[in-house]
Amino acid sequence: MVVTRRNRFVKRHNHDIVYRWEGNPLISICDLPFKCSDIHNAGAVSFRDETLLLVTIEHLAGQRSIHLSRPDKDGYYQVDSDPFLGPSTESKYKQHESHGVLDARVTFLDGIYYIMYNSLGHHGFRLALARTEDFKSVERMGLISEPDTKAGALFPAKIKGRYARLERPCHGNSIWITYSDDLVYWGGSELVISPREEFWDANRIGVGAPPIELEQGWLVLYYGVKTTSAGPIYRIGTVILDKQEPTVVMERANIPILSPRENYERIGDVPNVVFPTGAVIDSDGYLDIFYGASDSCICVGTTTVEEIIKNCVESKKGY
Repeated sequence: MVVTRRNRFVKRHNHDIVYRWEGNPLISICDLPFKCSDIHNAGAVSFRDETLLLVTIEHLAGQRSIHLSRPDKDGYYQVDSDPFLGPSTESKYKQHESHGVLDARVTFLDGIYYIMYNSLGHHGFRLALARTEDFKSVERMGLISEPDTKAGALFPAKIKGRYARLERPCHGNSIWITYSDDLVYWGGSELVISPREEFWDANRIGVGAPPIELEQGWLVLYYGVKTTSAGPIYRIGTVILDKQEPTVVMERANIPILSPRENYERIGDVPNVVFPTGAVIDSDGYLDIFYGASDSCICVGTTTVEEIIKNCVESKKGY
């Protein structure tokens, strides 16, 4: 799949401003060169003129690992058989990663590619951080959150001289911001946005891809969950935060930019899910969004920053 071939993205549903790639799913379990139980979400990053994906794979024993995937000469993504980042056997990590590592989100900051991921072990979820310069080797930096915190994403620039991340603590089902001076010790948490009663994101929200810096502020893709009689529905929404005061919401769309409508988004291990953990913006203003669909495959869609900003502003009319 060559993302730059814009004519291969199709708008199938008028209510979505994201154009799906006509060949979706981008990566399914049938495309893997090894046996596994499932394939989930993918972090994305632009590296040396190509877009790399860090894909979560659930192996036959039930553990999750993060595998590197890159396009071949024809533009189709190939997933490495060996994990790029797997559960650690070191004593300080072992009990916290015994069930696996998953949902990588990649941020380029000060010449380093930082990978924030969920570790899953005997005490539930925790956020962890690793780093790489070449995507050949990776170094763990530490476990960086209390238990029952997940969906962490590092900002690509410091805010008032401090590192910052978005996260979803278990209690409250909201998105918070937390700060650090050294990427190891974190604190000063503040609430950013919460679910909205009766809306499509009424029950739970969490950050998707890492924040993207725009002239207007920080663009954040997030997933919103609404519980229905048939089960939860995961959709993708957008919010723009103030650059210097990211707890200040500049714009927040009332209408999601992508909802599960295709069969591969509605049928799977967890039905009715579109879950964005990676996004790459190009020089023409196109935003390619890599998302997990129904916890069973990886898909991609594209839109423009202009369309997202327009959706944030205009979707509030009439509410």
